[in-house]
Amino acid sequence: MYNLKIETMKKISITLLSSLFLLTVACGQENSKNESTKSAKIKFTETVHDYGEIELNSHGTFEFKFTNEGKETLILSNVRSSCGCTVPAWPKTPIKKGEQAVIKVKYNTARPGSFNKSISVYSNGSAQPVILRIKGTVINKNG
Repeated sequence: MYNLKIETMKKISITLLSSLFLLTVACGQENSKNESTKSAKIKFTETVHDYGEIELNSHGTFEFKFTNEGKETLILSNVRSSCGCTVPAWPKTPIKKGEQAVIKVKYNTARPGSFNKSISVYSNGSAQPVILRIKGTVINKNG
């Protein structure tokens, strides 16, 4: 009789814990759905730019265009490149929903050879940084 009561209590406890877990998961999914529909959303026209062959000491500049496709204002908190040879410039002011802006990237073309660099974009429009890439080959036509 004592074992029967313990088994019954175990089943009740497991049922209650399972129900509580499922309720917690369901509420968490609903909150994340609400947050994603209300938040800012950064959408780039392209995330990779291939310069192809580019001359030594040429301009090396490209603009990554993006739009705030979310419901809230988009704020870029930081934009970092993978090395000092790539310098990003980004808007420091908030981008309203539906507005477009650019991140300008300048690659230093002082050294010949292939390159493949990344730029990490941190904002309130994405949980993870958006990774932009530039690649190409710097050639020396004079030598």
